[in-house]
Amino acid sequence: MNALLSRTLALAALLIASTPLSADGPPYVQKQDVVYGEVHGTGLLMDIFTPTGKPNGLAIVDVVSGAWYSDRNKIRDHTLAQIFKIYCSRGYVVFAARPGSKTRYTAAEMDQNVKTAIRFAKEHAAEYKVDPARLGLTGASAGGHLATLAALTPVAANSQSKNPLEKHDTSVRAVGVFFPPTDFLEWDSGKPADPKVVGPLLYLNGAAGHSEEEVRAAAKAVSPVYQVGHPTIPFLLIHGDADPLVPLSHSKKLVSAIQAAGGSAELIVKAGGGHPWLTLPEEVAVMADWFDKQLGASKPSGEK
Repeated sequence: MNALLSRTLALAALLIASTPLSADGPPYVQKQDVVYGEVHGTGLLMDIFTPTGKPNGLAIVDVVSGAWYSDRNKIRDHTLAQIFKIYCSRGYVVFAARPGSKTRYTAAEMDQNVKTAIRFAKEHAAEYKVDPARLGLTGASAGGHLATLAALTPVAANSQSKNPLEKHDTSVRAVGVFFPPTDFLEWDSGKPADPKVVGPLLYLNGAAGHSEEEVRAAAKAVSPVYQVGHPTIPFLLIHGDADPLVPLSHSKKLVSAIQAAGGSAELIVKAGGGHPWLTLPEEVAVMADWFDKQLGASKPSGEK
């Protein structure tokens, strides 16, 4: 696993070299380390990217997590993938939420943190001039896992809560993610997931001391493929067929489950794509086109 992670980091370094720089600067203003929630007395942080050009009244919540870590380096990775540049140039506001790392939170707790970020975006929708009923949700790898899990398990609003965020539900309009893990019971071709990988996601001290039945139940609860209900919102997944970390089967299974439930789900397979790949900004733009259609984005005047 460490060797594969090193390969991913090397690809990210190559992506830096291939990313063009704009002499005019980025098409956004970045507000760093905004506290969007609090858990056990510690703050949950996000960066908020607002467009410098004409806004389109829409927002994307970007779940910033890799290998279930969400330090500032992950914000940098998403910057290099041009996520903020591409969306903000179209007028989107991007709430880049860091849901915490597996050293402090379980996957179930990170899922709740993502939902808090969605509620924060809705609570502050008027401030950022976006429509809270037309939020998009995105993420890659671990962020893609958490995004799909949060979207498939929405929580209703609680009008009686003293917490203003909880007066909003956690539903979103559409979800677009890259190479997400979706099944922690069967990792690849009938093979179970590595307990060393899954255990710390389920329990902070690992799965030792928990029965096989308990571990399977906890793993199933955080596996998006087993959370599909009816109806579902539209999903787009983009996944490479040469991914060395998350098998393509994870995206295929989720898409099949959503379609079987009568929902809308699309899968774009990147030929030769790893985890990630050098031309990832091209696929980010493809996903942005898809969000434009799903969220009803209006094109700038003069654009055909």
